[in-house]
Amino acid sequence: MELSLSEARRIALTAQGFSASCRSGAVGAAPLRKVINRLGVLQIDSVNVLVRAHYLPLFSRLGSYDRTFLDEVMAAKPKRFFEYWGHEASLLPIDCQPLLRWRMARALRGLGIWKQLAPFANEKRAEANALLQRIQAEGPLAASDLAGSRASKGMWVWSDAKHALEWLFWAGLIAATHRRGSFERVYDLPERVIPRAILQLPTPGSVDAQRALLARSARSLGIATADDLRDYYRVPAADVRLPIEQLVEEGTIIPVRVRGWRQQAYLHKDARAGRKIAGAALLSPFDPLIWHRPRTERLFGFRYRLEIYTPAHKRQHGYYVLPFLLDGALVARVDLKADRKANTLIIQRAHVEPDAPHCAMERLVGELRLMASWLGLADLRVAPAAVIDPVLAAIPRTQ
Repeated sequence: MELSLSEARRIALTAQGFSASCRSGAVGAAPLRKVINRLGVLQIDSVNVLVRAHYLPLFSRLGSYDRTFLDEVMAAKPKRFFEYWGHEASLLPIDCQPLLRWRMARALRGLGIWKQLAPFANEKRAEANALLQRIQAEGPLAASDLAGSRASKGMWVWSDAKHALEWLFWAGLIAATHRRGSFERVYDLPERVIPRAILQLPTPGSVDAQRALLARSARSLGIATADDLRDYYRVPAADVRLPIEQLVEEGTIIPVRVRGWRQQAYLHKDARAGRKIAGAALLSPFDPLIWHRPRTERLFGFRYRLEIYTPAHKRQHGYYVLPFLLDGALVARVDLKADRKANTLIIQRAHVEPDAPHCAMERLVGELRLMASWLGLADLRVAPAAVIDPVLAAIPRTQ
């Protein structure tokens, strides 16, 4: 089977929840849960120049909603969603927990984790065990609760204790119960966080678990290459060949060709291409639609890089740049900042793609005003030094 690039785009956008009717009706907790389950993973990131990353994909698909609903969904008991390493730090449906135990088992052996955490699997295991015993005896604990150690024993001990907590979390020996207002993760024993019914489920072998994760990737992406499927839940590249062959054999994914792609593509058996993708959406840098940059370039012809860690003078488009999706195409990008003291959403830079329709900037401004309202910001302004499109000239500049 051969698909055009346009068909592949429509399949991908439909699978990711971008359809003509996606922003209809009031948004409560139920639609939020539905979108999270559809995506399979919400990336969590600490950058807060605009808003925390996990809130944005829901706004992109549903429009304005009360963010406290998502906070409640995340904190609800018994838990329907839990935090762990999915794509990166992620919010995941609770039934995904058994599928990630292979990752926990590797971390327990010091594998597949940051190098500064690995010693706690071996020579520093006693330190990690001491923290685990403290949590068992005292209840939920965050890294800042260990700050007393810094005063008496120095920064090295504080840093070590924090790394020990992170290793215990990677290894599945503790779980995240919630995040504090400072966005700090709070840990407790898994049996006090994860529902018993989930913990009692059998632990699948790594091949079976990875096959199930790749199947979820395929469902959420609609159409993808092996590398796209692997990246969604960060399955090691060396482990994907056999599970993908099995998914093809059982009919979960179908090998297809996409015109213009050099790589083999796979279509999920339930994927559908909407007749037309209409509507506008600003996308987080951590949105599942675009987080794998090679796929973004293949699907949309849109080269996109996150420049947070790029020195300011070397940035091409800005610090926190959101691509703008319009009627199924990525037509612009805008660097945004929420100035909460000034109660203003600031446009730092804006760039329109060469083949964007004439209405792109007007539609972008409409979406920016909607975002400002959603964030509770009263004003929309352009940064003093920003080079902007004439359509944005009507928006006042910051002082």
